[in-house]
Amino acid sequence: MANLRQVFRIASSIHPPHPQQCVRLFSNGTGQLAEKSVPYQKTLKEETPRGQGPSKPLPESADVVVVGGGSLGCQTTYHLAKMGVTNVVLLERDRLTSGTTWHTAGLLWQLRPSDVEVELLARTRDVVSHDLEQETGLHTGWIQNGGLFIASNKQRLDEYKRLMSLGKVYGIESYVLTPGETKDLYPLMNVGDLYGTLYVPKDGTMDPAGTCTTLARAATARGALVIENCPVTGVEVRTDDLGVRRVAAVVTDHGTVQTSCLVNCMGVWAQSLGKMAGVNVPLVAMHHAYVVTERIEGIQNMPNVRDHDASVYLRLQGDALSVGGYESNPIFWEEVLDNFAFGLFDLDWDVFTQHIEGAINRVPVLEKTGIKSTVCGPESFTADHKPLMGEAPEVRGFFLGCGFNSAGMMLGGGCGEELAHWIIHGHPEKDMYGYDIRRFHHSLTRNNCWIRERSHESYAKNYSVVFPHDEPLAGRNMRKDPLYEELLQQGCVFQERHGWERPGWFNPQGEAPVLDYDYYGAYGQPPHEDYAYKRLLSDEYTFDFPPHHNIIRKECLTCRNALAMFDMSYFGKFYLVGPEAKKAADWLFTADVSKPPGTTVYTCMLNKRGGVESDLTVSPIDPGTQDCTLAPAFEGDGYYLAIGGAVAQHNWTHITTVLQDKRFQCRLIDQSEQLGMISIQGPSSRTVLQEVLETDLSNEAFPFSLHKLVKAAGCMVRAMRLSFVGEMGWELHVPKEHCVKVYQSVMKAGARHGIANAGYRAIDSLSIEKGYRHWHADLRPDDTPLEAGLAFTCKLKTGIPFLGREAIEAQRAAGIFRRLVCFTIDEKAPMFGLEAIWRNGKAVGHIRRAEFGHAINKTIAYGYIRDPDGGPVSLEFVKSGEYTLERMGIPYSATAHTKSPFDPENKRVKGIY
Repeated sequence: MANLRQVFRIASSIHPPHPQQCVRLFSNGTGQLAEKSVPYQKTLKEETPRGQGPSKPLPESADVVVVGGGSLGCQTTYHLAKMGVTNVVLLERDRLTSGTTWHTAGLLWQLRPSDVEVELLARTRDVVSHDLEQETGLHTGWIQNGGLFIASNKQRLDEYKRLMSLGKVYGIESYVLTPGETKDLYPLMNVGDLYGTLYVPKDGTMDPAGTCTTLARAATARGALVIENCPVTGVEVRTDDLGVRRVAAVVTDHGTVQTSCLVNCMGVWAQSLGKMAGVNVPLVAMHHAYVVTERIEGIQNMPNVRDHDASVYLRLQGDALSVGGYESNPIFWEEVLDNFAFGLFDLDWDVFTQHIEGAINRVPVLEKTGIKSTVCGPESFTADHKPLMGEAPEVRGFFLGCGFNSAGMMLGGGCGEELAHWIIHGHPEKDMYGYDIRRFHHSLTRNNCWIRERSHESYAKNYSVVFPHDEPLAGRNMRKDPLYEELLQQGCVFQERHGWERPGWFNPQGEAPVLDYDYYGAYGQPPHEDYAYKRLLSDEYTFDFPPHHNIIRKECLTCRNALAMFDMSYFGKFYLVGPEAKKAADWLFTADVSKPPGTTVYTCMLNKRGGVESDLTVSPIDPGTQDCTLAPAFEGDGYYLAIGGAVAQHNWTHITTVLQDKRFQCRLIDQSEQLGMISIQGPSSRTVLQEVLETDLSNEAFPFSLHKLVKAAGCMVRAMRLSFVGEMGWELHVPKEHCVKVYQSVMKAGARHGIANAGYRAIDSLSIEKGYRHWHADLRPDDTPLEAGLAFTCKLKTGIPFLGREAIEAQRAAGIFRRLVCFTIDEKAPMFGLEAIWRNGKAVGHIRRAEFGHAINKTIAYGYIRDPDGGPVSLEFVKSGEYTLERMGIPYSATAHTKSPFDPENKRVKGIY
């Protein structure tokens, strides 16, 4: 039988095949191909005979219909039933696991560079290792053999140390090992080229058939109905009297199930179900493979291994190993077949052999080890390598639980629980925005080129170090604001958010445009040479201060000492108008927005649990009959909403959903593409803008939190005296056709006052220095305004009801048991989030957001803390502790602040310098 080294040599000598061809290389002495089969003792492939119709009769109706009997479908059904939704039906077209779950490697790693994912993984581990066995008496196949992450360089080990620090907050046991200690743990491993490893003893492996059958058994015991051999052929959608499309029924050849809630857990096949209802499901199907070795003496009980730098994993399979990874040239499954139950592809060795050298290097005995079987099956992948979850914006009641990027088993327990909570309560318990379908703008979810490019890059970079300031190279230049070309010429290095190109920072060396995606040289695409943008990104691949730190520092200090121009045109810009717009605004917004036109209010929007779904500014406007981008025609009340552009789709859908549920008679109008937004901030902003704006900018005539329609450089704009950086300044909301003219006029007037362009890297630093929140960083749907220090945004002194008010009042009465705290450290060390917070020697939380504050010349970090004894977290509790922040295993003494360390009296935004 061929061994790995022979395969590598043979594959290297063969010319690349046509993309549709498959080269077969592994053979045994008799000339037989290596078997195509999964390495599990039991699958469900032969348990139920084919062609005999549904395994059970279909009910006429159900509260929830889950479609797809893989990991996510079974976990969601189980958790729905466990939460009391007993009238739930799971429909599987063939048999449980038959799509992609049956061939999964089943690995579970507890540590990820995300607090939410750590919690989701912990839930999965609890379900498969404890809960199901307790409920059913059946063993799921869970094996706790540990996990080992390999670091071949300092940056990789630094990344692992970050994970270790975060793990301490969650009580996850992990150890950084030297090469010698690693050899003692794993004697068959080559450690000669190692920098170190991270060992997590309680990681392990799951069995797909054992897990899913046990989940089905537990769900059925609670009243759920699991029906196999029942393909879904259609989805009935009705349009209600408000014009809202809603799920009405699920159609099969064997009957129709009336339901108002459908959950799409069809994995690779999820797009076909989406099309039945007019829902975009932005994923691609790819071949994903591993091989299973023959028996290896001495491998028993070894931990699973991830060698990220070699892009390979080694999963213990009894007395053998499964070897797989992520390659730069994965094969797309262009035409997804419906009848592919328990199907596998022939393995393309020209694609797979890039993993062999790394595997042999790490475990040399593999060089002479035979191959027992190959496993190459379909998997679904997404644009950011994160799942697609939540209610689809196109159809109410159509939920997604798909696109799990080969991690459906690992994330299934946590995500199944969150999806069940989402369905029952209208929102998840945890911050699931990173998985929420609403994280993508609607123009992107139907853009096949963008989906394909970004999914490829995310796949190819899956094992890359996760650096704080990385940006995608794929799927760029999709949305450009009116100042894009102007700023590009001035050296703007752009970031990508929500499809927009937004200014990151300004490179004094000149232009650095983002070029068309080159697939990193795969598929015969010539890679870009001398790619300035890519080179600038690569320079920032560090966990130290980036090389452009001083450039960003100059942008920040120019804003603090003179003035800076920020292009914030990517912001979401909505109008809420109509006869019941005031009713809607009172219910939606935590702050009292019953103000006269011309005022601007900072506010939050909450969910029913009191979690913050958004923070934004709301500006009451006068009704009118002349329709234009700056002032829409409407009767009744109206409000202009300005929202962070990266979360505009989330906000749009949240508001729309509330309007539909409450049946408010009003309209939401999106003018995000039609209006630019230029923000001029700093002590000299009034002097400069007084030359450009045809209005009095004195404190008396134009105080903070006011807005006016005025002329700028002869063009009508909406000027708003606001700041997101803690300085005196104005935002100019400008029709797109006038943006360049207004921008050039401001820059010309500001030239003699030292004006400079600045980007969002500067905004990140300036805003944290002032203590302003960033939604989805230090402010999320699992945080309340009271916890986040935003009680002032809540109209609790009025009798006006608002969404989430009851939860906020209950929390205020019971006490605050977690609180957002600002920390500074005196040592000059960069922090990026996930650092552990220690109070009096006990872990009490972790950092959510951190930046370097250039005006105070210190690192600033924000994180939520708890009392380890379970008591409320008062301001006195915050003040009385001694704190350290643990960065990559190293503690740094920290000072806790109850007010912003910069301008705590809030004078500068009022023009008091």
